[in-house]
Amino acid sequence: MPLLAIPLGVLIGLALGALGGGGSILTVPALVYVLGQDPRDATTSSLIIVGVTSLIALVPHARAGRVRFAQGLLFGALGTAGSFAGTALSRSVAPNALLLAFAALMLLVAALMLRRVLNPAERSTLLDPTVEPMITLHPFSCACPRVAKVVVTATLVGLLTGFFGVGGGFALVPALVLALGFPMPTAVGTSLLVIAVNSATALTARITHTSSNLDWALIATFAAAAVVGSLIGGRIASGANPRHLTLAFAVLLIGVALYTAARSLSLLG
Repeated sequence: MPLLAIPLGVLIGLALGALGGGGSILTVPALVYVLGQDPRDATTSSLIIVGVTSLIALVPHARAGRVRFAQGLLFGALGTAGSFAGTALSRSVAPNALLLAFAALMLLVAALMLRRVLNPAERSTLLDPTVEPMITLHPFSCACPRVAKVVVTATLVGLLTGFFGVGGGFALVPALVLALGFPMPTAVGTSLLVIAVNSATALTARITHTSSNLDWALIATFAAAAVVGSLIGGRIASGANPRHLTLAFAVLLIGVALYTAARSLSLLG
């Protein structure tokens, strides 16, 4: 069974490397439906896989100066409460109900991806962010609506990470661009740092408060394959049309979401 994790890890790593945010969301369905893991163990395993892959994918971005460590660590710290709350909430949800909610999340991600690709006005907004500081001390000023947006977004991303075992990059990149005024390449690089922080926080909460039966050989194989795939995906993205890649991945997400929903509903009934 760990050998089957190699092609799956490579495929998901390809998506993560080529598309950035949202690319790792297929990890949980792959672990559950192809590799036969329990949904709760799958979400915990996904945190490890996504966290490790994000940390390694972070290195080339950091070398190129596309990671703002102070803001990324602060954003991740703001999501700590959400990570712990999401982890606690996931323990009270039946496994099949958890997968049904995950299917809804995949449909939401697919819709956001399609909207970003098909709406030229939204793409132009993302490429021309505001760069004014949110808080200044001399003289004191506060862009409180933007501060509130950052706090709420960080908490929600942490909640998603803790509950579903996903990185939340699909929400992070737009948030870093629109709320913090990051250029798009910097937002992508910094989002990997935030994903790693959120994954570590949620994983700590799960290990501390829940008992998991993790298959470490499977996790290690999957993570290693995902890292290789992400490096290849980064090279593919440099020569491919990102619009076509995003459209294809959104269609794939919709298909997996519908399959997940159908399976979950049949078992709930």
